[in-house]
Amino acid sequence: MTVDQIVPVQYVAGPHGLRLAHRFLAGTEPALVFLPGYMSDMAGGKAEAVLAHAAATNRACLLLDYSGCGLSEGAFAEGTLSRWRDEVVALIAALGIDRAVLCGSSMGGWLMLLVARALPQTVRALVGIAAAPDFTDWGFDAAQKAALAAGQTLFEDNPYGPEPTPTYAAFWRDGQAQLQLDGAIPFDGPVRLIHGQADADVSWETSLRHAAALRSADVQVHLIKDGDHRLSRPQDIALLLHTLDELVGALAGGA
Repeated sequence: MTVDQIVPVQYVAGPHGLRLAHRFLAGTEPALVFLPGYMSDMAGGKAEAVLAHAAATNRACLLLDYSGCGLSEGAFAEGTLSRWRDEVVALIAALGIDRAVLCGSSMGGWLMLLVARALPQTVRALVGIAAAPDFTDWGFDAAQKAALAAGQTLFEDNPYGPEPTPTYAAFWRDGQAQLQLDGAIPFDGPVRLIHGQADADVSWETSLRHAAALRSADVQVHLIKDGDHRLSRPQDIALLLHTLDELVGALAGGA
């Protein structure tokens, strides 16, 4: 069954006046909410696997495209973490989701922390996949930061496509205002961080810093020795779905 057969793409007006594309599958809560990475969208393999698994288990699920990404309106150059956080929060509210498990891939693993801060009563658990909080800080050298601070756009080689990856000054400045790892992250629910030790984009040590910063005592880091940044192999996706099932089961048992 294709994702279109499971649930079609729908649109809702976002908080900044742009139509946001999403797929929402009604079902049992907590709903699984998948947050894509930088320049990614809801058509990725992990997102679609989560949706298909939710359909098979009668679980509510939300996939979405941030403004400027995928099928949503807007310009990518205008995207920031704050804007995309507000969009996720608005979508969750518009769809009437009361309890959610956020599943963030790469940049989505940073964004899930911001959404959890904004919706402390709704977000019950977090799952990071090669989560990349604070990458505007540790991901650039001093010269690159100086260029971004001066308002320049940075272009870097893209290992996943022919076009270079841009970083816009507005995104970088907003990211620097949203750093998470140097203080306590006020989240007390269960957190699972999955990271490949062959990740060439986000060091697996980032997940250890992430785990240490979280206030929750229920934090586990799962390292995959030969796993890359995408973690999209069948065995990686199987681990992700098993992790989600365990979290949902634990939340249901504690309800």
